[in-house]
Amino acid sequence: MNTLPFGADEYATRLHKVRCEMAARGMDALFVTDPSNMAWLTGYDGWSFYVHQGVLLLLEGDPIWWGRAMDAAGALRTTYLKADDIIGYDDTYVQNPDKHPMSALAQVMVARGLSGGRIGVEMDNYYFTAAAYHALHAGLGQGGLVDATALVNWQRAVKSETELSYMRAAARIVEKMHAVIREKAEPGMRKNDLIADIYHTAITGVDDYWGDYPAIVPMAPSGADATAPHLTWDNSPLKTGESTFFEISGTYRRYHCPQSRTLFLGKVPQKYLDAQAAVQEATAVGLEAARPGALCEDVANAFNSRLKKLGYEKDSRCGYAIGLSYPPDWGERTMSFRAGDKTVLEAGMTFHFMPALWLDDGGLETTESILITAGGAECLCATPSELVVKG
Repeated sequence: MNTLPFGADEYATRLHKVRCEMAARGMDALFVTDPSNMAWLTGYDGWSFYVHQGVLLLLEGDPIWWGRAMDAAGALRTTYLKADDIIGYDDTYVQNPDKHPMSALAQVMVARGLSGGRIGVEMDNYYFTAAAYHALHAGLGQGGLVDATALVNWQRAVKSETELSYMRAAARIVEKMHAVIREKAEPGMRKNDLIADIYHTAITGVDDYWGDYPAIVPMAPSGADATAPHLTWDNSPLKTGESTFFEISGTYRRYHCPQSRTLFLGKVPQKYLDAQAAVQEATAVGLEAARPGALCEDVANAFNSRLKKLGYEKDSRCGYAIGLSYPPDWGERTMSFRAGDKTVLEAGMTFHFMPALWLDDGGLETTESILITAGGAECLCATPSELVVKG
C-alpha cells in the first residue's frame, strides 16, 4: 500500500462527522460516487471515475469500496481498507446497455440487510446518472433512496492543518506557473506552446512538492474569445493589442489552489487600467469582509457594492469553496460568495475569490485562493496582482 495522505485519526474523524449527519437525517447507509468524497473518506485515488464506482458507508464498520473489478487493486493500493471491504463487479457490466452495474451494487446492499433501509445517494452529481438511480432503485425492492447530494462535501468545508499544508504547496506551484507566463509569453508565441510550458511547470512542481493533475484544464482565451469565461486554447499566436487571462491551478495530492491573472501585450487601453483598478479596490473591500462570523453573502455584497460604485457590475458569484477535487471541477459545490448565501464563515474554510470581469472586447481575471483565519482572509499566493504587461 502507498503511504496515505492522512493519518488514521483524521480518517476516523471524517467518518464520524459524516455518520453524525447520516444519523440526523435518518439514513441507514450512504453511497457516495463523487471521487473527491471517495478520496476524502478512504484515500482512494485512481482515474476510474468514467465507470460506475463508489464508497458505501453504513453507520458502523469500515467503509466499503465498490467498483470495477480491475480497479480493486487500485483500491488496495491507495486506501486503508481491508480486502474484504473492497468489492469489484465483473467487466460484463461495463458500458453494457443490457445490464447496469448498479444492479450488482443492489445485491451487495441487500446482502448487508439494506433492502428496507433509507440509503442516501448523491442525486445531483456528475457521477451518478439517471440510469444508475433507476437500476439501483429497482434492485433494492422496498429500499428507499433519499437525496444526500453534498452531504459529504459540507463536512469537508473546514480544512485540517494537513489539508492546508497541501493547499499551500499547491499555491507555491501556481505561483511558479504564473512566473513562467510572465517570463515566456510574447507576441507571436503559439498559445499551445505556452500552455505546454504551463503544464510542464504544473507537473514538475516546486522543490519536494510534485504537481498533480488539475481538475480543470487551463483557461486561456485571448482577445474577443476572452469575453467568454470558459474557453481553453488553440494554436493561434499571441497578438499585440490583446488581453489573455490565465485561469490555472496548482495541485498537490489532489488539493487545488486556483489563481487567475491577465496578460496584455503592448500598450494597455485606459479602460483595462480603469477596470483593473476597480477590481482591485473592490477585491480589497470584499476580502476585508471575509472573516469568521460573517456570511458568504456579506463578502459578495461588499465586493459588488464597491464595484458598482466604481461604475462596474458583475452578475455572477464572486467566489466558491475549494479544496480536494477531481475533474471536471475544482470547486467543492457547497457555498458561494453571492447574495442569498447565508452560510456562516469559519476559520479553516478555503475559497477561490473570483472577481472576474468580461468586457466587450476581452476579459480581466485577477483572482485569489483564500483561507479564512481567526483574523480574516489570508491570500494563499504571493503572485503580484497587477496586469502582466509585455511586448
